[in-house]
Amino acid sequence: MAREVLNVGQVRIHGGSVSREDAMKEAADILQAAGAVTGAYFDAMQQREETVSTYMGNELAIPHGTNETKETILDSALSVVRYDGGVDWDGNPVTFVVGIAGKGDEHLEILSQIALVFSDEDEVAKLKQAQTPEELYTLLSTVNAS
Repeated sequence: MAREVLNVGQVRIHGGSVSREDAMKEAADILQAAGAVTGAYFDAMQQREETVSTYMGNELAIPHGTNETKETILDSALSVVRYDGGVDWDGNPVTFVVGIAGKGDEHLEILSQIALVFSDEDEVAKLKQAQTPEELYTLLSTVNAS
């Protein structure tokens, strides 16, 4: 990947909680504002969620579209939103919602970077302690190092 998939403007922290649908909508809206997806990407995320949950464990969900909706992806990018009040993801507790849009096969590389960060409980604890979106971005900026 020649450019960064995540910038500080795509990272947010909320003190409260929201529904799974609202969390997916915010993830899609951030990706759309970044120019990475079309307005139809939220529907694509919902289609994916209907077939298989994007809950990954360790308080993480990674909503994304389906292979059949790849035309809604314009460029590769990430959105990261931390909900300190949590999100009920079909009965699973989620704190981090990482929206992903991968052009071509880039989503595999991006997913690999995210998995490395979130597989380490100490790293997740650091992510939960970040006080600002800037701090959270700094901790996650390794996703751009590929």
